[in-house]
Amino acid sequence: MEKIPILKMGKFLLVTIQVDLYDRLALTLEEDLIEMVYKTGSRGVLIDISALSIVDSFMGKIIGNIAGMSSIMDAETVVVGMQPAVAITLIELGLPLAGVHTALNVEKGMALLESRISSDPDDNAADGDD
Repeated sequence: MEKIPILKMGKFLLVTIQVDLYDRLALTLEEDLIEMVYKTGSRGVLIDISALSIVDSFMGKIIGNIAGMSSIMDAETVVVGMQPAVAITLIELGLPLAGVHTALNVEKGMALLESRISSDPDDNAADGDD
């Protein structure tokens, strides 16, 4: 079975989707990603969708699910590289992706994750306990 690679980068997980996602692959990504958040204790998930020209309602739901589950597990979710047509489609479908932060590219997405977790008072308190 085909899988989307999930890379650990410090406190974050990076997923770069380079292929069109069919439903089973999207569900597998969702499961694998949440499992990795749990196993690694990651504080953020960055999903790069710059290679996707189409995001349908199912994929939008999967991204929203990932953000919701990650949030419950104390991790932020940032989606980067969204093409204008994808943003238009998501809004037209009525999928505002609550809980999902966005940035233009991976660099800005990583900076956004860093700023979001550095402003978390619980995270700063935990840093002093190491």
